[in-house]
Amino acid sequence: MKIKIYYKHTDLGGIVYHSNYIDFCEMARSELFFKNGKSPMINSCHFAVKEMHCNFLASSTLGDELEVKTKVNKIKSASVLLHHDIYKDKKVIFTMDVTLVFLCKDLKITKIDENTKNFFSCI
Repeated sequence: MKIKIYYKHTDLGGIVYHSNYIDFCEMARSELFFKNGKSPMINSCHFAVKEMHCNFLASSTLGDELEVKTKVNKIKSASVLLHHDIYKDKKVIFTMDVTLVFLCKDLKITKIDENTKNFFSCI
């Protein structure tokens, strides 16, 4: 997923504010569903972040075009481990490993259904 950096993404120095990289990864995760004609809401269930590890390698500034790439590292019975890389000019500037848990309407961690597991297996 490509992202253009606008003024709203930057701090007073014109550098992308650190939390926006996390937002960009969240947008890319949602886009995985949307581009495949699916919703991130699955039978009144959804994924929520349990844990994340971020590595800020370089900065980006107003006008830059970034690309977010996402891959599935592991699918467990009730969670998915994803890895995100954000590129600027083919150079990785940010990485994030995130553990998502599957929650249903009672907000309890629930086993992921087979269709959703298959969906993640194809990414």
